[in-house]
Amino acid sequence: MKQILFFIAFFIITNANCQKYSAPYLKKVGGKTELIVDDKPFLMLSGELHNSSTGSAAYMEPIWERMAQKNLNTVLAAVSWEMIEKKEGTFDFSLVDVMINGARKQNLKLILLWFGSWKNGLSTYTPLWVKNDYKRFPLIRNTEGETRNALSTFGENSLKSDTLAFSALMKHIKEVDQRDHTVISVQVENEIGVLASSRDYSAKANTAFNSKVPDELMNYLLKNKNSLHPALLKVWAANGYKKVGTWEEIFGKGEELDSKDWKTNFSFYTEELFMAWNYAKYVGEIAKQGKKQYSIPMYANAWLKKKGGRPGRYPSGGPLPHVFDIWRAGAPSIDFFAPDIYAVKEFDWMCEEFTKSGNPLFIPETTVDYEGAARAFYAFGKYHALGYSPFGIDGGGLLLTADPKDFSIQRAYNCLKNISSFILENRNTEKMTGLLLQQGEGSAKIEMADLDIVAERYSSKNTGDLVGVDASLKGEGNQSAAGLLIIKLADNEFLVAGGGGVMVKIAQNARNKSNVGYASVEEIIVENGKMQFHLLNGDETAFGGPIIPVGDFKAFKIKVYEYEK
Repeated sequence: MKQILFFIAFFIITNANCQKYSAPYLKKVGGKTELIVDDKPFLMLSGELHNSSTGSAAYMEPIWERMAQKNLNTVLAAVSWEMIEKKEGTFDFSLVDVMINGARKQNLKLILLWFGSWKNGLSTYTPLWVKNDYKRFPLIRNTEGETRNALSTFGENSLKSDTLAFSALMKHIKEVDQRDHTVISVQVENEIGVLASSRDYSAKANTAFNSKVPDELMNYLLKNKNSLHPALLKVWAANGYKKVGTWEEIFGKGEELDSKDWKTNFSFYTEELFMAWNYAKYVGEIAKQGKKQYSIPMYANAWLKKKGGRPGRYPSGGPLPHVFDIWRAGAPSIDFFAPDIYAVKEFDWMCEEFTKSGNPLFIPETTVDYEGAARAFYAFGKYHALGYSPFGIDGGGLLLTADPKDFSIQRAYNCLKNISSFILENRNTEKMTGLLLQQGEGSAKIEMADLDIVAERYSSKNTGDLVGVDASLKGEGNQSAAGLLIIKLADNEFLVAGGGGVMVKIAQNARNKSNVGYASVEEIIVENGKMQFHLLNGDETAFGGPIIPVGDFKAFKIKVYEYEK
């Protein structure tokens, strides 16, 4: 009897330890989304490994320590279908375990990228037994009837097999990680959509396209009519808001539109809506079944539309803002959509589009360079991003790869880590915002109360008058992209952090009847885990405000005072 009681007590204690914290989840705060890890808000200072970096245990072994040294707290890493199920029905999670254990030892969190049916619109990561059996696992066809190396969303066996593999993966993650929560999220597939064609023209796809739009989708559109994307509402209205009909009867016949207005015109939109629905249903089912095994946040990422692009030049049907409504109707188990931003000239517009309808911002891929590091501050400040993740963070890749001599991400993330408590405290409030200077732009400003917060390129033009010496400033003339994160701490008190080679100025705006001066400018420094404030004055602020030199990242606490004009 004593032995039985002992084992019961042991089971209860062990189970309680496993459930010490909730599994990672998303929480709405003030109408916006917060990522909760170990029951606390979490800021993802992330980086994505190259696609093949997790291809062997030996290659992976040194990566995790290097990522921790770069000041990351989260790593995005690929788990492919071919990696875990070389033989149908037989699963091998040994490399997954190496990833989880390696990250855990360095106190890193993981986002696993499921390369299942599709990666970058193609099916290159499926197991060989899938690739070899195109009758059982049918492929997409273009208008000429030619196949693409991409599974069709109309392949029932493809969906069933992908779902079984993904569910097995999620079950395994729960078994090995439900206590430690090393894995905090999963990306389901990667940059999906039809390439080189506006839609799938296989026989089953053609039948579906010429059939009635599913009631499930129409019911969603009717219920959410007042909040639909303007482009979707426009084409539906142009066809009389029909409630029943084929895709072309409901949304009109797709056609090539003027690419000059590419941000608001959508060529072959009906075809793209059709593919969005079918990809959403496919991916949504995979996520739904995976969450039955282990429910943690899941998202889908997007290859973005660019100027001159039309569906097929970018993956048609992927989760882009103008088809978010279709995805939300078809894939409610996908928690959010994430942009891969390489067209950095449109960085601000893309962030704006991805957050307009309540979608939280997470950038899983972007450039891994000094400018990319600077833009992180803007993403966290202006858009209250859940996380930021330059691609190729481990270096050694053929393209889009980190330069081993560039420590920009390491320095930027160190700065962000030092002020993360301020960011988390003010996220999803109006007290936090950001400023972005694109390449070649001279200045940018934002109003907070009766003050202007300004970021501008610095110049030594007036040094003689200011400090009595004609001298040049290091980094003067720099025109690289720059980003700032700004938090209003109190009246006339601000935290400003960022990089890109800029001067930070706080000045009165048109509504302010007083002059403004600096009461104090303190650089925030953290040493041995202790935050310190280093007072600046004189030459360090005499040019108009504190300067963040090119190549560096800094955080300041700035207090201003007002005096009579």
